[in-house]
Amino acid sequence: MITKLPKWILWGGAVLAFSAGCVNTAALMGFARLSVSHVTGNVSLFAAAIAYLDVRSILYIGALLLSFLAGAIMSGFVIGQTSLKLGRRYGRALYIEAALLLLSYWLYQQHDYLGQLTAAMACGLQNAMVATYSGAVIRTTHLTGLTSDMGAAIGNWLAGRPISKPTLGFQAIIWYCFCGGSVAGAFLYASVGYGALLLPVSIVLIAAIVYNRASDHLPETRDPIR
Repeated sequence: MITKLPKWILWGGAVLAFSAGCVNTAALMGFARLSVSHVTGNVSLFAAAIAYLDVRSILYIGALLLSFLAGAIMSGFVIGQTSLKLGRRYGRALYIEAALLLLSYWLYQQHDYLGQLTAAMACGLQNAMVATYSGAVIRTTHLTGLTSDMGAAIGNWLAGRPISKPTLGFQAIIWYCFCGGSVAGAFLYASVGYGALLLPVSIVLIAAIVYNRASDHLPETRDPIR
């Protein structure tokens, strides 16, 4: 469990969760009407499309699922590890994510479904980028597992059992930041359409620049369990 969370992880997780919430809401409000930040609901839609032999939906949703997976694979290729450790590989992954989001914005402007795929790839990359820290699972692009973990922790606390308050606090921050990003994405999409994606593009790009500059001056951080 997280006992002492480095500030760079706290701020990084919060910022990326906000960005993912914004991206996902814009994608859902757009012409494709499909989520890009997680796969669970899309798998159900994929199964329904198979049941109704809706070939168009099978192809579109199947490609979306594979794009999220491709982003996660890209993260593993670039970062090459399963535990948090400072290094410029995270900076490179963030630059790639920013580029994917920018490409997604341009494709969406052309009303091209490939924009949905590149947005999903960016989210898959981000979600796999930060896997675990001190035994606590960290997810920044969806809230299902996070909400379950928070609920279980609160239940244990109500029963008088000890819990990791830093872990619960971090999870709550991620939850609220994703929700806040979703609200921001909804308002921006209602005002400027897919221009809403320029906010997460800017956020991720700035995060990459700040991280690369800061990583040279921060002490090396490893997951003590792994």
